[in-house]
Amino acid sequence: MRAQQLWFTEPLKVEVREQELPAPTPDQVLVRSLYSGISAGTEMLVYRGQVPESLALDANLSTLGNERIEYPLQYGYACVGRIESVGSAVDDSCIGKTVFSFQPHSSHFLSPLSSLIPLPDGVDPQAAVFLANMETAVNLVLDASPQVGDRVVVLGQGILGLLVNGILAEFPLAALYSLDRSSQRRARGVQAGAMASFDPDDSAERKVLGNKIRLDQPRGGADIVLELTGAPEALNLAVELCAFSGRIVVGSWYGSKTAELKLGERFHRNRIAMVSSQVSTIAPELSGRWDKERRFSVAWDMIGKGQPEQFISHRMPLSDAAEAYRLLDQTPEQALQLVFDYKG
Repeated sequence: MRAQQLWFTEPLKVEVREQELPAPTPDQVLVRSLYSGISAGTEMLVYRGQVPESLALDANLSTLGNERIEYPLQYGYACVGRIESVGSAVDDSCIGKTVFSFQPHSSHFLSPLSSLIPLPDGVDPQAAVFLANMETAVNLVLDASPQVGDRVVVLGQGILGLLVNGILAEFPLAALYSLDRSSQRRARGVQAGAMASFDPDDSAERKVLGNKIRLDQPRGGADIVLELTGAPEALNLAVELCAFSGRIVVGSWYGSKTAELKLGERFHRNRIAMVSSQVSTIAPELSGRWDKERRFSVAWDMIGKGQPEQFISHRMPLSDAAEAYRLLDQTPEQALQLVFDYKG
């Protein structure tokens, strides 16, 4: 079996290579990909060469093999496919089953059956592409720990921000607002569950938001701010909007990017907490009751409720990968979720 594989060959350059796959080992299965989704956050850091060289791509994903950033390399972690054949130790009743894998972009791949996640009945394979991002969104909300009547602000309305909106909309919050520079994404933010969405660069809109979260009142502001823009300078806006003893949850991965933070005024006086949230682990205070299986169960449930496939803006063959990454790099406002479609 010959597989078409996406390779990052150097910063700002990708190519599709053909690779002959061996026969499955006894515990492996051969999967034919149906769809895989590009991560406009983490994956674009790899594309742009903005990942620290000292850091593994993800030590918790077996498909990446604790891989370091060294070109050429494969990357990606949101693939849905169908099992086509199995090794001698695998029950052939699983042939034809549709599965999710944390797998780099490829038309076919080999995997131990134990590393694959079966799709629940009724889940569209295109919706299942969002499982990795939805799991992250669930973890972000767990780390944010919203309370009844909280005022919550979400910075960034890319896919992760939209999925977080959808989960938070299930809570009895006093307010849920979002910010994004793109007017199209602001409209999507409201569609996903925000009460209103604002342009962070428009001072008049910032003032309206400030009034809504009572920023001018003693100890006013947002109880929770989630920073999901991918731009570290947005942390200053998060501090500006956060209430006394409020909580800033940083879900962005900045890679090698840095920014100057203004921590001498509102942050210091208002006892603001800033916490990182990353999907590879569950917060220690929750891990006694929560494990990855429970988190996946909630993520599948939220995929069913939120129907994230509505956010797919582009479907492209893998052969157009170079165009796809240029689009996300140079004109990100024109793309929301880009999916490689292998069915053709």
